Amino acid sequence: MSDPVPVRIRRLPHGHGLDLPRYATAGAAGMDVLAAENVILRPGMRHAVATGFAMAIPEGFEIQVRPRSGLALKHGIMVPNTPGTIDSDYRGEVKVILVNLSDDNFHVQRGDRIAQLVLAPVTLALWDEVEELDATERGAGGFGSTGVSSQPTASPGRDYAPLR
Repeated sequence: MSDPVPVRIRRLPHGHGLDLPRYATAGAAGMDVLAAENVILRPGMRHAVATGFAMAIPEGFEIQVRPRSGLALKHGIMVPNTPGTIDSDYRGEVKVILVNLSDDNFHVQRGDRIAQLVLAPVTLALWDEVEELDATERGAGGFGSTGVSSQPTASPGRDYAPLR
């Protein structure tokens, strides 16, 4: 494991009394982040939940916002832009966009763990425009083109169950 990277964090007035993001276990990749407000997420509703802090991510890094698996499985609460990216030049309050995919209201209480934050290095791309690309076995096969059996599906063109 590499050495920890210092990230400056500023607690906002409505974040006082809350734990800063932290790793729950020694092997955790993501830091739990807490809600700094109370919100009722109705079915299908999205809301940017306040966390009560802002930060200065070092240049060359981003922080990814990821959902908590327990909230997703047990309650249908997701981060819709997963993984969300917080850029190193952003200095505003960190907010976590949550969406309720269940049929029930979900109560977010101040201090609830609502997402995970993962510090990650950023690699910048440099486009090299060409006339042709090298050939591969896959070629231009897109969505679902790898690992497909020759057996027909029960619903052609539909390999998922509808949301209920």
